[in-house]
Amino acid sequence: MYIMSNKLDIMSSHLYSRVMAIGVKTQLRKYRFEAGDLSQQQLADRVKVSRQTIVAIEGGDYNPSVKLALQLAKVLGVSVEQLFQL
Repeated sequence: MYIMSNKLDIMSSHLYSRVMAIGVKTQLRKYRFEAGDLSQQQLADRVKVSRQTIVAIEGGDYNPSVKLALQLAKVLGVSVEQLFQL
């Protein structure tokens, strides 16, 4: 059990490092529109954050946590790697 937990921690750490190192403005907005032209508020409601959080992510002023990055990807129907592509 510890090995699995440790492996997940390493994966989460790697993903977090990747999210912190890249800009998400274009990709988040792109996939938000491709997912049915979701408004910032609609996406925020689905992942239970404020609209201002979505605005900040799209503007490159805020880097989401791993948990939020995973939630965004799930709601938008894409992988985290697609959403936060270089």
